[in-house]
Amino acid sequence: MSGGGLVLDGLKVVDLTRLLPGPLCTMILGDYGAEVVKVEDPALGDPTRAVGRSADEEGLFFKILNRNKRSICLDLKKAAGIEIFRRLVNRGDVLVEGFRPGVMRRLGLDYEALKETNPGLVYVSISGYGQEGIYRQRAGHDLNYTALAGLLSLSSAPGEGPVMPAVQIADIAGGSLMALSGIMMALYRRSISGAGSYVDVSMTRALLPWLSYAAAYLSDPEMLPRRGQGHITGAFACYNLYETADGKFMSLGALEPVFWQNFCVAVGRPDWAPLQYEQEKRLDLIEAVRTMFKAEKREKWIALFAAVDACCEPVLDLKEAVEHPMSRELGFWLKSRREGGGAERQPGFPLLFSGSAGEVRFPAPAMGRHTAEILAELGYRESDIQNLKETGAINSDCSG
Repeated sequence: MSGGGLVLDGLKVVDLTRLLPGPLCTMILGDYGAEVVKVEDPALGDPTRAVGRSADEEGLFFKILNRNKRSICLDLKKAAGIEIFRRLVNRGDVLVEGFRPGVMRRLGLDYEALKETNPGLVYVSISGYGQEGIYRQRAGHDLNYTALAGLLSLSSAPGEGPVMPAVQIADIAGGSLMALSGIMMALYRRSISGAGSYVDVSMTRALLPWLSYAAAYLSDPEMLPRRGQGHITGAFACYNLYETADGKFMSLGALEPVFWQNFCVAVGRPDWAPLQYEQEKRLDLIEAVRTMFKAEKREKWIALFAAVDACCEPVLDLKEAVEHPMSRELGFWLKSRREGGGAERQPGFPLLFSGSAGEVRFPAPAMGRHTAEILAELGYRESDIQNLKETGAINSDCSG
């Protein structure tokens, strides 16, 4: 989808976030056509600019999270910086911020203040524990949010501690994606009533939907889906992970009897089919399937199940996933040239609309790259911009 066809064309977003949760949310908005202005502090900028960077360029993590955005540097501790920010928000549809609760109010930039001049504003605050309650000022990170929500404990097995996730579950699922959902709901409400909304996103609270299945077993703690104990956590042979002869792994997800039947026929063990959920044979069956998979290399199993409807797939490492035929065919990963040669890979677009995806219209910006350009759009003259540079309200190296 290109040109004027992106679904969020015309939506104006002010991004006052850093690190991962907010920037990922606004990146997705930008990928689908929204005009996103990233507001950074002139002195510090977004810390992810330094993550994985080489001596002469921004880090790839920053580039991924901030494509399709323009950058303006404003000192919000100065009255002139506040005034510019207000003008920016007044012409916008959505504001996303990620400060600790109370910071925006102290700056005079809370929802109640900004909606006076922009009543249709959708204002989103992303924080660890939300804007209310005894934990609202408490510092935290992804690991803390999953721990307090009760999600992390479910990764433990009898006699073992929990496993640290390799990806930021609360930051992304609880922060980025819940903020995105809240924005879309609020914009729908505005389309009907004309009124804006304040959306309070707590990354801990937003993990509640992830616990829906586990909550069904709260009255019977022994049945909670802990590692190795539940239907989807390895208690049965039909839904498990198996090591192969070359030290790699296969994933088997044959929960339904039809898929388990297909699996058993494919491996020449139809006698296993009636044992799928037999409690007394459960551990013996897991061991038998484990021994079978360990006897052959992963490629043998991939070939065997290529045409079998049994929910059996290889466990790919990230490099393998990027190069997988499905990923390449459907454009899961984007490839671009990097400064100094070589290529970079970054995740593509998660949604298709009538078969069309998002679009990278421009790369992540240098810090404050568009300050003068945006100020001109807000009505500032060249002499005004020069004065703002001299007072330190904006970055001094911005150019028109």
